[in-house]
Amino acid sequence: MNLRAKKFWTFFGLLVLGLSVSAETGKRNEESLLKPRIVVLTDIAPADVEPDDMESMVRLLAHADMFEIEGLVATGGWNICGGTYPESWMDSLMTVIDAYEKDLPNLMKRSEQEDFLPESQENGKQELGYWPSAGYLRSRTMLGSRGLGIERIGEGNDSPGSDLIIKLVDEEDSRPLWITVWGGANTLAQAVWRVRKERSESEVHKFLDKLCVYTITDQDVCGGPPVDYAFSSHQWLRKTCGKELRFFWDESAWLVQNTLGSMNWNEYATHIQGHGHLGKVYPKNKYGVEGDTPSYLHVFPNGLNNPAVGNQVGWGGYFRWALSPDSLTECYTNAAPDVKAVSEKYEKYFYPAIFADFAARMDWAAYGEGNHNPSVCINGERGLESVMVSPKVGRKIRLDASESFDADNDSLAYHWWILPEAGTYTGRMDIMQADRSVAILGIPRDAAGKEIHVICEVTDNGSPALTGYRRVIIRPVN
Repeated sequence: MNLRAKKFWTFFGLLVLGLSVSAETGKRNEESLLKPRIVVLTDIAPADVEPDDMESMVRLLAHADMFEIEGLVATGGWNICGGTYPESWMDSLMTVIDAYEKDLPNLMKRSEQEDFLPESQENGKQELGYWPSAGYLRSRTMLGSRGLGIERIGEGNDSPGSDLIIKLVDEEDSRPLWITVWGGANTLAQAVWRVRKERSESEVHKFLDKLCVYTITDQDVCGGPPVDYAFSSHQWLRKTCGKELRFFWDESAWLVQNTLGSMNWNEYATHIQGHGHLGKVYPKNKYGVEGDTPSYLHVFPNGLNNPAVGNQVGWGGYFRWALSPDSLTECYTNAAPDVKAVSEKYEKYFYPAIFADFAARMDWAAYGEGNHNPSVCINGERGLESVMVSPKVGRKIRLDASESFDADNDSLAYHWWILPEAGTYTGRMDIMQADRSVAILGIPRDAAGKEIHVICEVTDNGSPALTGYRRVIIRPVN
């Protein structure tokens, strides 16, 4: 990396993303400069078979500076029920990567990146804002399990994808490895089976502790109704690992994304399709639009949520630990009607901001210029992690976002709101000056020992208008 690029990464980490490093919080903020790690298990197929995985892959690569994409693994799913995943379908993955490579010169202008890390470093830890090379992505693209169900777990079922998952978990890295499941999960199940067979109980526990899983419904079955969950590797994982595995089963966000995407298809045709080479390979919808995208939106590092905490609510939905739809196993899920209602409420609320973010990225892909998201600073704390406050009950507190900034010098609008489903305080609270940079809250006298979650949204007046977020967690004391 040349000197100018090195100077930029320091600037980018400390200014554009608002992430500061100090002696007191050095380790925490050093980690916050790093991207979240994800592996994608996708049953991607040609557009005339099922276009939505390809759509989700285009959006993912348009945000490749925000995720450390550790693996793109082609697997079986609903679309091969009763058959075997055709290896030729992986061509769709390569088509998107090829388009990404052509758009990279423009995309890299978003963070003033001029070149790529050496191969050894690119295969190491990547910082937020770094656009990986197309060669890196190709080297991380491979086959996983090509069939469905628990019969694909056990001796003789290892694959390059399952081997990769084991290798990635074993790396010296404190960040969790998120397995985002767009099809069947038996590639992951095989990795867990192999580790359980060959390692001690304590080693298995250590392995599972590094994993987080987000599945878009259960696609390791042949549809239904009725659905034969006993056939599924997803159920096998929950039964085998129990609470040791942070398993998120979405039955809400993917449906909202599919539905709203279809209803607003003209917006995709106008702002996504044809924008850059990625936009040229973004296919017309068939069943729904980008049903798999919430799996990585949940992990999106935008200051809104800690993805490992299901009830915090992020771009990928709201979850509670509960009995799963198979009526046998437990996991983080939003399938129950009351939980689904909460999840849908926030998914619909965030949808315009999520789409605007995608549209802005496609402007960068097409033109090499566009809008940046604002960076939110609360009470002098820069970064993406939640701001923790412990005021005394009966007092008023100030939450000051006036040091928030926009890299494009756009004007900023502020919106503070309480997210009651994430907290434990159930009494009434009002935010004074909720539309200003400095908000004031009165802390109720009965709030001691409870949690109150406040979201600060900062939106610029760029085109399209983009939003930055920050969560404040208030823990009142007597």
